[in-house]
Amino acid sequence: MPQRNKLRTALPGGFDGSTAPPSFTRLRTALTVFFALDGFLFAGWVVRIPAIKHRTGATASTLGLALLGVSAGAVITMMLTGALCRRYGSHVVTVICGVLLSLSIALPARTGSALTLGLVLLVFGAAYGGMNVAMNSAAVDLVGAMRRPVMPSFHAAFSFGGMAGAGLGGLVASRLSPGSHLLALTGFGILVTAITAPVLLGGRTTAAALSQERGDDAAAQPHRMSPHTRRVVVLFGVIALCTAYGEGALAEWGALHLSQDLLADPGLAAAGYSLFALTMAIGRLTGTTLLERFGQTRTLVAGGTTAAVGMLFGALAPTAWLTLLGFAVAGLGLANIFPVAVGRAGALAGPGGVAAASTLGYGGMLLGPPVIGFLADWLSLPAALTTVTLLAATAAVLGLAARNAGTPERIE
Repeated sequence: MPQRNKLRTALPGGFDGSTAPPSFTRLRTALTVFFALDGFLFAGWVVRIPAIKHRTGATASTLGLALLGVSAGAVITMMLTGALCRRYGSHVVTVICGVLLSLSIALPARTGSALTLGLVLLVFGAAYGGMNVAMNSAAVDLVGAMRRPVMPSFHAAFSFGGMAGAGLGGLVASRLSPGSHLLALTGFGILVTAITAPVLLGGRTTAAALSQERGDDAAAQPHRMSPHTRRVVVLFGVIALCTAYGEGALAEWGALHLSQDLLADPGLAAAGYSLFALTMAIGRLTGTTLLERFGQTRTLVAGGTTAAVGMLFGALAPTAWLTLLGFAVAGLGLANIFPVAVGRAGALAGPGGVAAASTLGYGGMLLGPPVIGFLADWLSLPAALTTVTLLAATAAVLGLAARNAGTPERIE
């Protein structure tokens, strides 16, 4: 596999001993912190949505339109971020986006209408989307340099960060106003970024600097993907879409299915997504071991198959407790599909591949909730949730189809 975009962010120091590069352990820890911070800040915003809805006087429909600002900002920025990472290095872009995300999270609580809320959420979504592409690009570089499939561990940090952010938000919701809470998150995010950034910015990180040190002039030249590479990247992007669809669907509809269709009490209904998120995080912690033992293809196929079985059980089980078990199994199955798909796309095409796969994956998370809603009105909510099973099975089939996808030649 060509090492372009593999070592330039993992080894920021020179090879002459003048600048000591941070160890892989320090760099991996720093990136893990950024993944956790991303999940923590995003969850902190999500738990304050009801209070901000009340503050702005938004109706359900106008709030829905305003929330599209997050999605629109993220999708628009993701492809641009890939180009910025190629130009300036993914470490620099990660740090900048970390600062922007920390600053922008305070803005929604300062708005007084659904229109202004939607506008500031465009900014928040842009920072969120940019940070996701940049830190995944940096992680792909480090995975290539370490020659270990540690990508799932970064996404586990995101999951645990999200759980911590949601938990803390629930604890302070009755004590702090949304403005005070989100402003505190701004301060926390800036502090964490300031402490962690020096590890990422501790040396030269551009592709040009590395190529000069290696005497590899070709590595500094711009590349564009061949048609074959582009097709394979899209394939992994669709795999990411299939798993993100399930995450979005369960986040929005899992609790309603438990309460409406199975008459679960509010506490038990709320536990549905929490259990799904917990098993997904646990599954990602074991992802590196699974990849080292079974390889990427078997991990993708087994994960998609497990998620399909679990979600079929979760959608059609006759009792709430059996449904919770199905959600838990689905979380374990889906856990490593997205990180593997994004990692493979990045290994093939660098930051551009990460951006393309992330954009498609994020699109799946946006697609899931409305599709489930339309199908629930047309058929029933349990029947609509079986589409998660269908797409998880599709991810398994596509993972098998991509088993021979390697790193093709690039067109100069």
